[in-house]
Amino acid sequence: MNMEWRDGNRLRLLENGEEYFPRVFEAIRRAREFVLLETFILFEDEVGNELHAVLLEAAKRGVKVEMLLDGYGSNGLSDEFVTALTSAGVRFIYYDPRPLVLGMRTNIFRRLHRKIVVCDGEIAFVGGINYSAEHNSSYGAEAKQDYAVEVKGPIVDDITSYVQQALNSEQVTRRWWGGRSHRPAKNAMPGEAQILFVWRDNDEHRDDIEQHYIDMLHNAKKEVIIANAYFFPGYKLLREMRSAAQRGVSVKLIVQGEPDMPIVKVGAELLYNYLVGGGVEIYEYIRRPLHAKIAIQDDYWATVGSSNLDPLSLSLNLEANLIVHDRTFNEIVRSKLNRLLQEDCKRVEESQLPRQNWWQLGKSVVVFHFLRHFPAIAGWLPAHTPKLAQIPSPVQPELETQDRVEPDKERVKP
Repeated sequence: MNMEWRDGNRLRLLENGEEYFPRVFEAIRRAREFVLLETFILFEDEVGNELHAVLLEAAKRGVKVEMLLDGYGSNGLSDEFVTALTSAGVRFIYYDPRPLVLGMRTNIFRRLHRKIVVCDGEIAFVGGINYSAEHNSSYGAEAKQDYAVEVKGPIVDDITSYVQQALNSEQVTRRWWGGRSHRPAKNAMPGEAQILFVWRDNDEHRDDIEQHYIDMLHNAKKEVIIANAYFFPGYKLLREMRSAAQRGVSVKLIVQGEPDMPIVKVGAELLYNYLVGGGVEIYEYIRRPLHAKIAIQDDYWATVGSSNLDPLSLSLNLEANLIVHDRTFNEIVRSKLNRLLQEDCKRVEESQLPRQNWWQLGKSVVVFHFLRHFPAIAGWLPAHTPKLAQIPSPVQPELETQDRVEPDKERVKP
């Protein structure tokens, strides 16, 4: 399956669970033919229970429902929760489930991190929001700040085909060191309401999302704003950020100031001297944990999706983003990000940063390269091929576990 820019789409930016969940649940309620759903996390709380209810109702009225959940992120669902769905005919699949060892999850690497919903091939949702109450502002101080996009139009066909392939794939995972075979898709005739569906896998599209960020920074003329929850990219992207700032582009980076995991801020802080010293403005979002994976460039380009700019998302996880070329959508995203900058962020000033000496610089270089490459190395060492494991219906024999690999071979048909 190839990535291609599609014209003539309709878009809606959705912020946090308050905007996202009602739109998704209503789309599922309206579905008449099929519902496809992928997610990293599904919790059995009020959000997860409402999703359960609308999927169950859809299946009972004859809608074909297929869902793919990550075996690490969604491993806590009860048998009753799952059995109710499979008994109604839902095709319920775990991505790479692994048994607990001493009560701990061991399948940390190569996660299904995408968050996608497609209904009837007419409407789709792509973003970073999981199915848990912590994505609602009412959750409190630990509520996550995040975004997703609702789309209608030709791009939905691409998303549908991709998810269908993911649900039926039997390919072979490639090693992390292999080379790429192509460049990311280019927008030959920029216009309005154009969307590219782009994904990251462990085969032919291992760095497409990262390359789109690099190209965006390289081509920026006026302004770039990146809000990314887990920020620890490779040197090429960091270099392009500095290069853009040094040629006069306003480059702003929003990262977590109140992280859900302390190591996130430790990693990002290793990059502060390099970026701020090169003219990049860094802001820490301090209202609550930031979970966003969103960016804009100049007047037309924008992206929203599931991919962080860290080693897990850029080296191992299965991710999906939408790249958008549209002035109105760009303005909407910019206004959201500017509101965060003005109301909920603290700027990192160069005067506040520790002075760099040779020892600190050397230490930062060693730590940077270790953190940058450790997930890829650790993900390779177990040398296992991730699996798709379908949960059987209580009235049907157990289906055989499938080999799982990233869905991007054209020979695999939905």
